[in-house]
Amino acid sequence: MATEDDCTAQPFVPDRGGLPALRRAAAECRGCPLHRDATQTVFGAGKASARVMLVGEQPGDQEDRQGKPFVGPAGHLLDRALAEAGLDPADAYVTNAVKHFKFTRAEPGKRRIHKAPTLREAAACGPWLAAELDRVEPELIVVLGATAGKALLGSSFRVTRVRGTVLEEEIHGHPRSLVPTVHPSAVLRADDREGAYRGLVSDLEVAARALG
Repeated sequence: MATEDDCTAQPFVPDRGGLPALRRAAAECRGCPLHRDATQTVFGAGKASARVMLVGEQPGDQEDRQGKPFVGPAGHLLDRALAEAGLDPADAYVTNAVKHFKFTRAEPGKRRIHKAPTLREAAACGPWLAAELDRVEPELIVVLGATAGKALLGSSFRVTRVRGTVLEEEIHGHPRSLVPTVHPSAVLRADDREGAYRGLVSDLEVAARALG
């Protein structure tokens, strides 16, 4: 029986085809145990020609039900922050480091509560993110939160240390420009929500300037 260490999406990722082919293949992914409880795979969305790719943690409850990324409260807040920073949400490709919703329940039948994916689960899903980067070839990656940062940059990543800065790093064998910031869900949970929102917008303005 395969252990968590053996889990990888790689056998499910097609060598050829664009984003539609990846999306179809991802719907059948059984690369880690998270697919068992999730409603469906939530693959990335947006144009293959997008200049910026936004990478979050994982789908939430609404995303899992609708099959689209960033359609819940955090997604609406992100769209507002992007527009305020001068980035058109319609011109971005949005995705997550993990493509299935991981959750727990306080009681059977009760509301599903988000549970952070492990580094191993993010690593298992890594081949999908690598394939998305290969197909889209964004000029800039906006890293939304710690899980996405660790999936792309390693376990030592700390969003508080590098948020709002332009990083030049090798990702999956290719040089990439990245701007890390907090995940919009962290803004919704913040005690000072307005201050946290202003910080997110400020970081996204750095991304907008980097794109020129």
